[in-house]
Amino acid sequence: MGVGAGQAGRALAQTPATPIAAPAGEPIRLGLIEGFSGPFANAGDAVWRNILFAVERVNSRGGVRVGGASRPLELVRLDSKGQAEEALVMLRRAADLGMPFVLQGNSSTVAGALAEALERHNDREPGNRMLFLNYSAVDPVLTDERCSFWHFRFDAHAGMRMRALADALAANPRVKRVYLLNQDYSFGRQVAKLAREMIGARRPDIAFVGDELHPLGRIKDFVPYAAKIRAAGADAVLTGNWGNDLTLLVRAAREVGLDADFYTFYGNGLGAPAAIGEAGVDRVRAVAEWHPNAGIAPAQRIYEAFRAALRDPRDDYFNMRHVVMIEMLAAAIEAAGSTEAAAVARALEGRTHRGEPYEATMRADDHQILTPLTVSVMRRAGPTAGKGAPTFDLEASGFGFATERRFEAADTAMPHRCAMRRY
Repeated sequence: MGVGAGQAGRALAQTPATPIAAPAGEPIRLGLIEGFSGPFANAGDAVWRNILFAVERVNSRGGVRVGGASRPLELVRLDSKGQAEEALVMLRRAADLGMPFVLQGNSSTVAGALAEALERHNDREPGNRMLFLNYSAVDPVLTDERCSFWHFRFDAHAGMRMRALADALAANPRVKRVYLLNQDYSFGRQVAKLAREMIGARRPDIAFVGDELHPLGRIKDFVPYAAKIRAAGADAVLTGNWGNDLTLLVRAAREVGLDADFYTFYGNGLGAPAAIGEAGVDRVRAVAEWHPNAGIAPAQRIYEAFRAALRDPRDDYFNMRHVVMIEMLAAAIEAAGSTEAAAVARALEGRTHRGEPYEATMRADDHQILTPLTVSVMRRAGPTAGKGAPTFDLEASGFGFATERRFEAADTAMPHRCAMRRY
């Protein structure tokens, strides 16, 4: 069932900015296919808030100019329940409603199914083609051997993120024994494989004392896993877990008194900072394209506007790449002068976004975004936390993240094996 942007429920307070000129043309509909129910509903809702905010930024300045008319973007909510089969049903619904763009990101398995189905749909119905914008499904194969002309990824893939995280881990002399714990699906298996390769190349002295996969979204009690990690004598845990699988893991680690550093892809939100608490200070690290204390002035202004619009401070989980994605899509539509999928795809290929919040380039060869990456470490936040403390906390937890290492976009690029069919 699709839900329009005006029916989002507890999302954002009304945007205070007054539109320069209210867009009056036919809305350009973006179908957001996510798990809004099921074990990862909190992650789906967080994505909705982020992308709705980015859409409202574009609409508040007049929308998207197409064929002489200013058209608003309209975000439509399509619940996949976090399942690939349901996601394909929602893709069919988006096609039936004539939506030119679909968005998804939570789960690389779902993203792979959508990309394959979209290839078939676009071949079968050339008059009703769609583009797939991926904001967080980071299995490298999606822009490598399984790349598609109709798929664009706006997040650094797992190899890019792991290279940054491995550099940070290798520089930590305290780390001698690493435990790998990941979700048992394509992304989690890639994280484990990449961790062994990249950490091993940088620090051959490090021992891997565990390498375990667990069912995705089905573990309610991670205490046995945390106890096993502690018994293995690990001084660091590396995990690509996200959503409740991460929150419950770090909560269990605290319960068993696990004294280890955490190197994570997503430890900077969705309940993780509050779950970890004081035990995470100087111990928990995350890798992302941006974080609230990164010191990038244009991005900070955007983040402050998002934070001011929240009805509940516990919903303060923001990914700046969603803003970049919507800005680049709007610019590509205007450059193409059309919402037709192939025309917009060609306008997106090779495009560099040079405005707020930061510069990013969509590599034409494989449709992989090239952005900066930052490894940040958890600290107590606020003016009473001492010199050098992060200004912003996350989700009203009292804890924020501070930059430990930064990598420019040119340094995050990796080779690919994409040989896509072009249109």
